[in-house]
Amino acid sequence: MGKLTEAQKKAQDNYAKKNREHRNYLSYRTTARSFIRNKATKDDLEELKELIKIREEEI
Repeated sequence: MGKLTEAQKKAQDNYAKKNREHRNYLSYRTTARSFIRNKATKDDLEELKELIKIREEEI
């Protein structure tokens, strides 16, 4: 991919500012999925299942 123009940089900055909450959500989701796929132990997964169950009841 080539260099970004000033207009593209400005557009990216504007998007980042306007969509900070959504970007944070996506980042957290990616981190959680990566942890589950790559690092979680059986005990971690059991704990996460319980946390998910509790969260589902809240929403």
